[in-house]
Amino acid sequence: MIIFLIFYLQIYFTGSGQALKYISLVTLTLQNALVGLSMRYARTRSGDMFLSSTAVVMAEVVKLLTCLILVFIEEGSFSAFFNSLKLTIIKEPIDTLKVSVPSLLYIVQNNLLYVSASNLDAATYQVTYQLKILTTAFFAVVILRKSLRSTQWGALILLVIGIVLVQLVQSSDTTLPSGIEQNHLLGFSAALSACFLSGFAGIYFEKILKDSDISVWMRNVQLSLLSLPFGLITCFVNDGKTLQNRGFFFGYDAFVCYLIVLQAGGGLIVAMVVKYADNILKGFATSLAIIISCIASIYIFDFQLTFQFSLGAVLVICSIFMYGHQPKPTFIDKHSLIEKFDAS
Repeated sequence: MIIFLIFYLQIYFTGSGQALKYISLVTLTLQNALVGLSMRYARTRSGDMFLSSTAVVMAEVVKLLTCLILVFIEEGSFSAFFNSLKLTIIKEPIDTLKVSVPSLLYIVQNNLLYVSASNLDAATYQVTYQLKILTTAFFAVVILRKSLRSTQWGALILLVIGIVLVQLVQSSDTTLPSGIEQNHLLGFSAALSACFLSGFAGIYFEKILKDSDISVWMRNVQLSLLSLPFGLITCFVNDGKTLQNRGFFFGYDAFVCYLIVLQAGGGLIVAMVVKYADNILKGFATSLAIIISCIASIYIFDFQLTFQFSLGAVLVICSIFMYGHQPKPTFIDKHSLIEKFDAS
């Protein structure tokens, strides 16, 4: 991930737009695929199991530090940096508190994603989580009063059908090497709940961004600052006894640290390159991520690819392209219009 960020920054300053598009495609694809695969592997491998609630908190810490660095780079000096933090966060408490809603929702969502990754194989998780397209569209219509094209409504129907087909490929509940009892229904319920929270929090956060002139990095500083108390409360509510007996970093190793950085930095890197990736490229990235997850799951997790699952995944991929497709604006040819009037 760091290598791709370095490449991105180098090409950004040299101004090669075509190269930026390809880097956007690769970055989005790898980030989408690696998160699901890495979470699944981290929750299914044998050995001491880390607490997912602490991993969510640490991801917010990494995100906060990263965004503070980006805000500092934007401001250019320590004095301007501290003044910006003071004016935006301390002197605008009401505005800062607006971010508390998505902060709480994102903490709950991220914990639910760990539950889902523990109970669904990586491929099923990757496909099912695309339901966030449906929930985001729903809240965009309700909150932002956006209107959807007929092709987008059709895409949402295809999406639901595809995910239903994937979910009907029931896998028996088994005990994983990590000792976790895999429950398919629990995993799907967690993924579905995370999709609803993601849709609402994303649209709510978009509305906050549009209603102010505060930079996206500063908003993310507010988001992480307010997420940390919620995350710590979640740790002590869910895993209080384990924290007391084994400590906050029980079960941590290099792979868990990598997963935390991937979760925290992945979204931020995508935010840096997403403006160079149009809807077609984003559709390719998500589709390739699903394909990569399916192929990797076969070799890493002994995933059995069936015709029904493949059909469902294809429908989901088609729905992604249909939903993101932007039709070319129609225009009237003046010459043909003049000829028509002359003929009459």
